[in-house]
Amino acid sequence: MSDKYPGKTVIGLTGNIATGNSVVRRMLEHNGALGIDADGLSHRAMSPGAPAHKPVAELFGRWVVAADGQINRQRLATIVFNDSDALEALEAIVHPLVRQAVDVLIRRSKQPLIVIEAIKLFESPLAAFCDAIWVVDAPEQVRLERLTRDRKMSEKDARMRMASQPPQAEKLARASVIINNSGGYENTYEQVQEHLKTLLEAGGQPAPAAVAEEEATVVVPQEPSTTQVKVRRGSPRDAEQIAAFISKVTGRKVTGSDVMLRYGEQAYMLAFADEQIVGLAGLQVENLIARVSDFLLVQGAPVDNTVKSLIKALEDAISVLQGEIALIFVPNSAPDQAKRLFVSAGYEPRRITDLNVPDWREAAQEAAPKVESVLFAKKLRTDRVLKPL
Repeated sequence: MSDKYPGKTVIGLTGNIATGNSVVRRMLEHNGALGIDADGLSHRAMSPGAPAHKPVAELFGRWVVAADGQINRQRLATIVFNDSDALEALEAIVHPLVRQAVDVLIRRSKQPLIVIEAIKLFESPLAAFCDAIWVVDAPEQVRLERLTRDRKMSEKDARMRMASQPPQAEKLARASVIINNSGGYENTYEQVQEHLKTLLEAGGQPAPAAVAEEEATVVVPQEPSTTQVKVRRGSPRDAEQIAAFISKVTGRKVTGSDVMLRYGEQAYMLAFADEQIVGLAGLQVENLIARVSDFLLVQGAPVDNTVKSLIKALEDAISVLQGEIALIFVPNSAPDQAKRLFVSAGYEPRRITDLNVPDWREAAQEAAPKVESVLFAKKLRTDRVLKPL
């Protein structure tokens, strides 16, 4: 356990770009960890009104500020990844703010397991927070393919980004644990489970499955005469059942393998009635912003109990991850009763353009599903970690 944070075990998670750090972080979150994306917090620190925005704009000039006031990260990257002095100056502004935010998140967390994801973990004071350092690894060619395929980078830009970072070998040499993420999701997940079990048992904490199981099921008060609904967090073993449900509700062919890949991006909240899935919500919490782009009900589901139970389960999970706002997209095809229940739970129908925090708008734009939907938003915390100036 951590000396700095008594009663908590802190894992530092790193690895060069496109090795799959975020995938491994979410796997740890599936096993009860509070995941902190330090690089994501760096981006939020530069948002309009956030503490780093004005100093960065003044240092690099108006050329890096877009028309909407946002820092143009692509332009900024062009400068700093070609000039080590510029990168050092940027980090001198942003890193202290991120370190302070991470400290706040860890101290107020009720979870005994914390994972801090940071590409430059060894180069920052965050490494001193950690009881163990996990390094995610993948061959250079695999990483290059991920950057060009998934992030739509040109090969030139991808190689520039890869070359701007310290050699991966240096990180591997300092690792407590190495996770090989060059194979399939299942193989990576097995490695995470095995190493997490070893780490927690060495510190006298429960095995990861036990940690997750304690918070697995959510039940809201329901009238005895109604169909009873329970919600639990899905696991990889539910992949085929989840795929069958999504296929049935949406009419799209979804396979268990598709669901397994999605586990690297989000958690699934599953609502059961009479041991059958009647509702599903896919939850992703990034940079303290919770997003749900998959909210599905089967035809004939007990709408009242299903929606109330899913909302409670989502808010409980978001609270554990210290989310500041919930952005939930509900398909237009959902029953009107479902939409009314969101309103009664304190959610407001909003247009993406009406969200008054730039990071919230960006997150909503990224999460917006292809099907016609209503966006419901609810602020869950009044104390933002990276407070506006």
